[in-house]
Amino acid sequence: MKDEIIFRPVARIRTDFPEKFGIPRQSGLVETKGRIIFEETYRSWEAVRGIGQYSRLWLLWEFSASVGKEFRPTVRPPRLGGNERVGVFATRSPFRPNPIGLSCVRLERVEMSKKDGPILHVLGADLMDGTPIYDIKPYLPYVDAYPEAMGGFAEECKDYRLDVLLPERCEEEFSLEELSLLKEVLAQDPRPSYQNDPERVYGMAYAGREVKFKVKDGAVIVIGITQLN
Repeated sequence: MKDEIIFRPVARIRTDFPEKFGIPRQSGLVETKGRIIFEETYRSWEAVRGIGQYSRLWLLWEFSASVGKEFRPTVRPPRLGGNERVGVFATRSPFRPNPIGLSCVRLERVEMSKKDGPILHVLGADLMDGTPIYDIKPYLPYVDAYPEAMGGFAEECKDYRLDVLLPERCEEEFSLEELSLLKEVLAQDPRPSYQNDPERVYGMAYAGREVKFKVKDGAVIVIGITQLN
């Protein structure tokens, strides 16, 4: 038996998140937009024939920004306040023995590009811009959905949200769609779990801008927006 298998990306995704900070913690929490562009070897219409019959897809991808991190058997989930440790295999933490992520996204449409071949437009991706994707599989409701399944500690905090206060100039900086998605992302509280300083200013790269904000009294307060180079 081989001890090592080499995987090569079949595609990469383009999103509005050039950095890890600010990305939704789970797929489907926010209707973020993404474009899956296949690597040249796999740019074949035949390879995606029939994919438009599915409304959702599974993406198997790499936590590319976490590669090389030292393995630890326990992690501190953000929704447990960052103080309680649980086993890494009881979480979806990016710090794993193999940096593999799994996301369920909604397939919006399939575009056929002369330059890039078939492009999959998806919604709800929790992936950083440029993330390598190793496989794409259809979501099958009759075997993939178990509404009665136990959700562990994640179920207890699934409704966690913060209020979001935006300055009026946000309407000038973002389109209505971008602004709506930004509010949803901030409401999920992108801060690291161990940080709770109400005076600390955070910076999140999103849609070509840096959004600066504070979190105080259960609300995200946006205090500045600047264009990224």
